[in-house]
Formats: sequence, C-alpha cells, structure tokens
Amino acid sequence: MSAIRAGKAYIADHKLLFCEHNSVFTLGKTAKMDHLLSTESELKHQGVQTIKINRGGDITYHGPGQLTVYPIFDLDFFFHDVHKYVRLLEEVVIQVLNKYGLAGVRLEGFTGVWLEDKLGQRKICAIGVHLSRWVTMHGLALNVNTELDYFKQIVPCGIKEKNKSVTSIAKELGRPIDMLELKQFVAEEFKNVFAIAYKNEKGDTN
Repeated sequence: MSAIRAGKAYIADHKLLFCEHNSVFTLGKTAKMDHLLSTESELKHQGVQTIKINRGGDITYHGPGQLTVYPIFDLDFFFHDVHKYVRLLEEVVIQVLNKYGLAGVRLEGFTGVWLEDKLGQRKICAIGVHLSRWVTMHGLALNVNTELDYFKQIVPCGIKEKNKSVTSIAKELGRPIDMLELKQFVAEEFKNVFAIAYKNEKGDTN
C-alpha cells in the first residue's frame, strides 16, 4: 500500500507488537489517584509499579497472562477518525472472542469490549490510544489468563458501577488459554478488520 504525504508517495511500515508486562498499574491522562486503592508500601511489597502514561483513559492493570497489543499504524492509509479506529480495535477483539464461543459486545458510553448476560456486565478488554501525526500508539489489553485479583486494588478504568466487573477468557471458559494460539487469532483479525477498512475507505487495494 502507498499513500501521499507532503506531496510525496511513501510506503507504510505498520507494526503490531505483542507483549505480557510485569505487573504494573498505568495511569492515563484522566486518571484519578484515588482510583488506586492500595498504598505505596503495599505496592512495593508486591513488586507492582505505577506509571503515568500519555494514553487516554483512567487507571488499569497490565501483567502476566494479559495480552497487551500495541498497533503502530499510520492512519493516513486508512482514515482520519480516532473514534473509528477505537471501534475497529474493539471489532478485532470481538472477532477473536467469537473463536472461543464468547460474545463480546460494546457498551454505550464505555470504551473496550465486554461480556453481558444474566451474570452481569464484565469487561474483558481495555483500550487506550494516543496518536501523533496520525501514527497510533498504545492499544488494547485483553485479559486471557490474567490474575484478576490485581483489579481489586484499583477502580478499573474509573468504572464504579456495582453491576460491572472484570473478567478473562480463562475465567469465562474455566480453563487456561494457549497464548500462542490466541496471538495468531489476534494477528489474523487485525489483518482482516483493517484490510476491510482500507478497501472500504480507498475503494481499491493498491
């Protein structure tokens, strides 16, 4: 694919980075410190860091068993619409969850992907992004085999409603998930979702 910037054609070099962080609480641009429920000494005893970062959103947890995905995409190739970009990240996760028989949904007013049924509303994927000259940074955090007790130490993403909680694929299915297989699914769905977005926006596949 090629695009035009400043009158010159160039080739995109999109990247998709996968990682599992050591346990850390990250605070986005709108984070409130009172949403961190543990004391500094408690966090130090657990070996858990807190870091302020420039993504959107409040406070969340990253750690082992959670797949954190950092797309580094040049949106000049796709569209200039941050909200649409976030919706596509949600769509990637929804399609991946379908492969495990889980019906991921969006909740109006809440970014990310949720499960919703008679057991309540459970957030399974957090999303927070930042863009510079339409190049994307940060991304999504999908709870796969995540130790969910860490979320009890924060108000996750600033969401205080009692009918909303946090979950993982492993918790929902009652078994550990093969992370390598899941990464392959995520990579496939990024390719599918963003290829469709490119075709719909540009009308061709240059």
